[in-house]
Amino acid sequence: MHIQDTHWSSASTLGPNGMVSAAVDGRGDTSRTTPLRVDAQRNLEHVLRAAREVFGELGYGAPMEDVARRARVGVGTVYRRFPSKDVLVRRIAEEETSRLTDQARTALGQEDEPWSALSRFLRTSVASGAGRLLPPQVLRVGVAEEGTESTVVDEARVPQQRSQPDGGELRLLTDAGAQSVVDDTGAAALLDVVGRLVDRARAAGELRPDVSVSDVLLVIATAAPSLPDPVHQAAASSRLLDILLEGLRSRPAS
Repeated sequence: MHIQDTHWSSASTLGPNGMVSAAVDGRGDTSRTTPLRVDAQRNLEHVLRAAREVFGELGYGAPMEDVARRARVGVGTVYRRFPSKDVLVRRIAEEETSRLTDQARTALGQEDEPWSALSRFLRTSVASGAGRLLPPQVLRVGVAEEGTESTVVDEARVPQQRSQPDGGELRLLTDAGAQSVVDDTGAAALLDVVGRLVDRARAAGELRPDVSVSDVLLVIATAAPSLPDPVHQAAASSRLLDILLEGLRSRPAS
């Protein structure tokens, strides 16, 4: 997926709560934040809802025209809210990453049994459809072997994450020259809390020792197919997740 470079010097940017922040003017005045008008706020909500649906169905490569058509607004309205497609992609990806992180923290805090916590997180995340909107660099997690070098491991972007079963370091992977579509802090937070769920389940002997954080995130993405019929989609997701969960569980030696 190719994401265009973002020009953050646009006349205005959109905050997470639908607030418009004016850029610094020529006199050096600091930015001012003002609430959107009712109709503008409504359009923003329509655009964000449409973007989640379109990107969830077609991926982040879907054109802005498809988002505008789904939101029933002109494409110019979309670009007034989001100066480039990259800004919109970042907004959606960061919201979904944050949602997954919250779901993982809830499962970790409310479930005493390690396997129950992990399976609850997976079921909640798959049901929410967030797996279809995970940013690519969160899904593309690899292991850097000790004593080896890889041109695709960007050590400067994300701090060391959870340990893998074989002792390798879990880091985000990125293609050379590719631009991150989600804030690294948010991605690191997600990897950390999911890592704790994985560590607990593995330590309890309930998770296969070779299962990693990246495997768990791939389960979320894989078990959330996009089907035209919502009832069929929910049933298919539930059935597929049952099969994947069974594959994740540790089996006693025969």
